Amino acid sequence: MSFEQEWAAEKTAVTMRLNQADSTGGSTPAAGSADYVVEDDDLGAVGHAANGLFSGLEPAGKHASAASESAGSSLKGDGFDTGAALSEVNKTWETQVKTLLQACAHISNHLDYTKKSNKANDAWIGAQLRIVGPVAPGSEGAVSASQIDKLFR
Repeated sequence: MSFEQEWAAEKTAVTMRLNQADSTGGSTPAAGSADYVVEDDDLGAVGHAANGLFSGLEPAGKHASAASESAGSSLKGDGFDTGAALSEVNKTWETQVKTLLQACAHISNHLDYTKKSNKANDAWIGAQLRIVGPVAPGSEGAVSASQIDKLFR
């Protein structure tokens, strides 16, 4: 099986699964539509939430880390084994906070990129659908909806 045949089969299988998926909210395409639609507002809301989590977690995570490190050092100084354990837990905490901060930044940055990329793709597609050559007087030069429909049959 060639790559093109395998790719076409995979796209068909995914389209069929998306058509059968239950709608649980968010952007909903028109009934019978096979397109997966995400509005810029949806992407913006997710990116904003990720950015908000990043902004709030950074100082809160550092505050908890500083307090735990201080307590661990104090307990170690007083001869308690719990102090060493608390310091070890604090190192794990710092690693987890950094990982979550990186994930939030990655989500926010990726959604920004996705929005820009989709707008660029839409502009490119619009340019490709322009008629090349003579245009009838009073026409804007775009391909008609009926002609586009013929391309997808």
